[in-house]
Amino acid sequence: MSTVTTTPTTPRTAPSRAHAPRRGLASFARDTGIVLVRELRPVLHDPFSVLFGLVQPIVFLALFGPLLVGSLGGTTTGQEVLGGNVWQWFVPSILVMTTLFGTSTTGANLLVELQTGAHERMLVAPLSRASLLVGRALKEMVPILAQSVVVVLVMLPFGFELHPAGAVLGLVLLAVFGVGIGSLSYALALAVRKQDWMFWVVQQTLVFPLMILSGMLLPLETGPRWMQVASDVNPLRYVVDAERALFAGDLTASTVAWGWVAAVVTAAVGLAVGIRTMVRTTD
Repeated sequence: MSTVTTTPTTPRTAPSRAHAPRRGLASFARDTGIVLVRELRPVLHDPFSVLFGLVQPIVFLALFGPLLVGSLGGTTTGQEVLGGNVWQWFVPSILVMTTLFGTSTTGANLLVELQTGAHERMLVAPLSRASLLVGRALKEMVPILAQSVVVVLVMLPFGFELHPAGAVLGLVLLAVFGVGIGSLSYALALAVRKQDWMFWVVQQTLVFPLMILSGMLLPLETGPRWMQVASDVNPLRYVVDAERALFAGDLTASTVAWGWVAAVVTAAVGLAVGIRTMVRTTD
């Protein structure tokens, strides 16, 4: 009676999962970089678009700023609310306003791509859907940060004091907040792509109340009580307060911590909603 000798087989080990997230993260970073470079190329070829974006903040600084100085700069209430330097209070507000307007309107660019078919061509490219959104959102912050630097430099001869560490942290905070707003703008564009006029209705309806209730242009301390209560639930208000503290060199103020909370939460919600919407885009 013969016996059959069986050779024990060594069980195949499953590939280590420890490296899978690294490969996924590396692929996502590569795809995001590709999208970022693609989106930045037109800006580099037409730098005047960045200069054109400076028109709005310069107009506010040149026309609204002197009115603020004249109406509140010399009053007791103005000194208590604005501090000794009105520009130290107002310039960070203008930087936040530039970020808000610049990133909240970026969905309009995506609407153009949807109409021309450029977005559909990107969808069939071997790129992750999430990177299409993150790369675009990061791209929008590049010209805005460049414009912010120019605004700060322009205001230095007029008495605006620069605290380098606070200024750098302030720009980083703007970038985090701007990525969140830009992602929400892209999500809105995808949601109303078949009725693109709705994009501007929603954008204009939301942006201006948020801006006014943030105390960006005028201090809310002198406003009615209901506006002060409404501003307490406005995340933009905390970002504005944080920017003022950072550009004043007060890095450890409690308003800075709350500003980071507002910016990070906005970025997390924006990326979550935007990525979800982008992944579900099929037409």
